[in-house]
Amino acid sequence: MTMSLLAEQVLNGLQFGVMLFLMSAGLTLIFGVMGLINLAHGSLYMIGAFAAAAVSAATGSFVLALGASLAAAALAGALVEMTVIRRLYDRDHLDQVLATFALILIFSEGTRWVFGSFPLFLDIPDALSGPVRLPFGIHYPLYRLAIIGIGLAIAVGLFALIARTRIGIQIRAGEADREMIAALGVDIARLYTLVFALGAGLAGLAGALIGAIQSVQVGMGEPVLILAFVVIVIGGIGSVKGAFVGALLVGVTDTLGRALLPAAFGLMMDPAAAATVGASLASMSIYLLMAAVLIFRPTGLFGQA
Repeated sequence: MTMSLLAEQVLNGLQFGVMLFLMSAGLTLIFGVMGLINLAHGSLYMIGAFAAAAVSAATGSFVLALGASLAAAALAGALVEMTVIRRLYDRDHLDQVLATFALILIFSEGTRWVFGSFPLFLDIPDALSGPVRLPFGIHYPLYRLAIIGIGLAIAVGLFALIARTRIGIQIRAGEADREMIAALGVDIARLYTLVFALGAGLAGLAGALIGAIQSVQVGMGEPVLILAFVVIVIGGIGSVKGAFVGALLVGVTDTLGRALLPAAFGLMMDPAAAATVGASLASMSIYLLMAAVLIFRPTGLFGQA
């Protein structure tokens, strides 16, 4: 593998990691602040992608499509929190898992009923189409660079929101002691709805951004949800910083594993068999990474006991 191809794969890993961060940041906030296991978070990712595809087809505007994905997922998240999730905070985790799994089925069938079973496609805007020339002769898709830039900008904004604003102080206080901030006059129900909507909106935006690279289809959020759980376990539950670092680690590890391992095994066996073995080991690599982190840091890289 040449250095330019390796650099392209690293950039692919960063792009994948940024997308995982948008997915996992809301998930770790929801779990850290509310103590809620939300299996339906992947469905909100799917809702954002379908909303973006529908608005893009109707208006031809990619910017409006991104706004629609953010708004649709945040609205769906707020409605779900107020009607279903709010009744689960004092229940054990098994009840939360069963209820949010039921939401997956409802969202999947509802989306299939509205949009049909066939995939939708979201076109990359003309301004972001085509490759861009980087140093050392690297040609890389401009849209993927834009995803990296958007994700990093959102990460900076989210860190500022959590660390520098009054809402952020309330979110961090709610994570530490929800009863105390409720006693101090903070509307804890409103705070929970805000956090849930924020997490849902980020997931929906991630779905829209990736929908221009992959097809938009029912069930697209569940595989990403599994990776998002891996990310927050590696980074530490409740830590946005941990979600960011963990997402980049998972993204780069997964991408480089899929690129390098088949080529390495191709030197020892039939290329077809090498591709199969390499892809299988690449899929395992992120879980091996998670196991290695948990051996030395049982609470994750930035998690608190």
